[in-house]
This record gives sequence, structure tokens and C-alpha cells, in this order.
Amino acid sequence: MKFSIRNRGILAAAILAGLFTPAVVHATNGYLVNGYGLKAQSLAGVGIAFPQDALAGANNPAGTAWVGDRIDFGVSWFMPRRGAAITGNAVPGASDSYDGNNKKHFLIPEFGYAKQLSNATSVGLAVYGYGGLNIDYARNPFAAFGSQGSAGVNLLQLSISPSAAWKPNEQHAFGAAANFIYQRFKARGLSAFDNPFFSAYPGSVNDRGVDTATGVGLRLGWIGQMTPELMLGATWVSKVSTTEFDKYKGLLAGAGNFDVPQTYGIGLAYKITPALTFATDIQEIKYGSVRGIAHPLSNFTVLGNQLGSPNGGGFGWKDITAAKFGISYAYSKDLTLRGGYSHNGNPIPADQNFFNIAAPAVVQDHLTLGATWKTGSGAELSATYIRAPRNTVNGKNSIPAAFGGGEANVYLEEHILGIAYGWKM
Repeated sequence: MKFSIRNRGILAAAILAGLFTPAVVHATNGYLVNGYGLKAQSLAGVGIAFPQDALAGANNPAGTAWVGDRIDFGVSWFMPRRGAAITGNAVPGASDSYDGNNKKHFLIPEFGYAKQLSNATSVGLAVYGYGGLNIDYARNPFAAFGSQGSAGVNLLQLSISPSAAWKPNEQHAFGAAANFIYQRFKARGLSAFDNPFFSAYPGSVNDRGVDTATGVGLRLGWIGQMTPELMLGATWVSKVSTTEFDKYKGLLAGAGNFDVPQTYGIGLAYKITPALTFATDIQEIKYGSVRGIAHPLSNFTVLGNQLGSPNGGGFGWKDITAAKFGISYAYSKDLTLRGGYSHNGNPIPADQNFFNIAAPAVVQDHLTLGATWKTGSGAELSATYIRAPRNTVNGKNSIPAAFGGGEANVYLEEHILGIAYGWKM
């Protein structure tokens, strides 16, 4: 099928929608999404060795070689529930429970295009929410420490990822993709920390409106058909060094640094029967290399490094590993059913909860269900439901004595409903 003017219009519209739709993604595996494309999300994010649609290149660029010519659109309705509690604190009025759900509903779009140029080469484009987080407190948890007004943090990360894949033979494919990242960030209600004592850049900590940052990285991947039943895959995504959030250089270490972490993983897909496939991925996410969130608060309270300085105190995030498992069952030629489970480490140590009242990305388990129905015209309608049960992390020596001591406890749970429409060209 030729890439007609109509196709170009669809592609341009999808890019513009992805760039300018005010979607927000909250934390799943930390603040990165569990998987890309609704079919992969129905399998708890599995997709490294199991390409299924035109967003396969977002999970592994080699997947572009296995899906043929197709277009996929999707949107997810995201419903997080999050909040915090402070206990045993000496500052009057601080110890209480705080609801972070002043905003409860978000829409997350996605788009994918794949085209086979020859028997050996394919290209694709994926536009999707890469990650992010949001919390919105009507009643400010930091008010007792001197902050004013409501409180909240909003982070959005969008990826535009063109990919190319090469199949030297029928058994193996190699892929590469650019990873263009666009980020938006906003913080408010943190005025208690916006002064020369706490910050190296007072006036650039709190309530500066929306700031943006951009960067580009690289994705590499391989998928091999080892036997008629077994596929293996591996992928690596480089760290993306983005521009700084200059408006918040007094909050984030490194004068507003918020790079996108390196990730890598391996995957397996095995056909137990012609209709039943088991698939699994193991993924590593290197949050500990992102200066803006990796430094612990003790860098300030113990070592004296102010917020925003090169070694400034912050959120104390660490690297995590995510294990994902999924089952796909072709119930009939028109209906495929899917389910999955994943578990990831918690990037936030219990002694770092105080600052992470503003970023409680602590869910660790995901249960998923989904299905795809082929219409009479050959198009595909997919749906998925994701449930991340509430996880509460109780602080352990989490509030420094300088802030009155005690503990900060944070929680998060998620519900996601998604639909997608795709077709082979």
C-alpha cells in the first residue's frame, strides 16, 4: 500500500496530538510506563520478544520487522489514587493524613505506524506517553513547615520514536530507533524550601509554572526465532541527557537536571500450543543515575549540599528491576484473550519518604486483562484493564530531626482502562 497523502495526514495528526494533548502518566514502574501499546499492556507490559502491533518498536525496535504493515491508535483512561500521612512529627499541625487526589482522571494517547519496505527492511514510528507522575494535594502536607497554598507535582514525558529494522534471514531481526523525548514539569506548594537556606537558587524552587525539556537517545534491539515455538529478545535504551528545567533549578539537583534513565531487558515468548503463548520480560531501570531524583535528602541535611546544587539533596531514588509475565490465548480466529502479572522493585527507600510525599511512585504489582476482536473488515479492536493494588510504604527514619522527626508514609494505587483500534494495510 502506498504511503498516500491521507496516510501522511494521519501520521501528522497523530504526532501533533501526542505533542499537544495534556495527557499525564503517573508512576507504574517508578515513573516509567509498564509497557507500550495496549496489547503489551494487557500482558503486564511484556513485549521485548513478543511484537504484536505497530507500537512494538517502542518495546523493542527489532519488533518493527515482525508486525508487517499496520497502523494502531489507542487511548487509556488513567485513574490513580495517591496520598500520604505524617506521624509523630514535632511541628504543630504536621501530623495528619493528606489526600493527593484533587485531580483523579487522565487520558493517555498512543499511536503507531509500521511499514515493511522489503523482505529484509522495515520502518516504523511510535508516539506515546513514555512516563511521568502527578499528585495534587488540596491541603498542603508541607504547610506546617511554612509552605502556602495547595501542593502538587506534575511530570509528563512524551516519546517520538522512529525505528528501522533489518532481517538478515527469517529467524533474526535487529532494530534501532531514535528516542526523542519531550518533558513538561510543574511544582507548587513547596515555598517552605524556596529560600537561601535550603536552595542554591532561591526563587527557582516553587510555583514557576510549566517548564519544558528535550533530548534524544538511542534504542537497540534483537529478536530471534530460535525454534518454531520459541522467540527470544533483548533491548537496550540509552540514557537521554535532556536540557534542564531552568525554572526549577533550585529544586532539582544539578540546576534542574532531569535526564531519562537508561533501561535494558531480555524477553521470551513460547508457544505452548498453536493458540496459547506464554511470554515474559525482565527489565532493569537505572533511576540511580538521574541526578535530579537520585540524591538522598541527607545530601542536604547531613552534608549541607543545597537543593539544586550539583550534589544537592533530593528524592533518593534507586535502580529497580521489573519482572513481567503474560499469557495470550487465541480463543478463535476473531478473538484473542490476554492476561498478565508484573512485579517491580520500589525505587523509593523507606527513609526517603519525606520529600517523596510529592512523588509517591510506590506501586509494585500489576494485574492485567485484555482482549482483541477482529472485525469483519479485518480491523482490530482491543481493550485492556490494569489494576495496580494499593501499596503503602511506611517511613523508617524518614523525616530528619531538623524537620521535626517522625515518619512520612506514602501510598499509591492505579486503575487503567484502555481501548485501541488498528488495522493491517
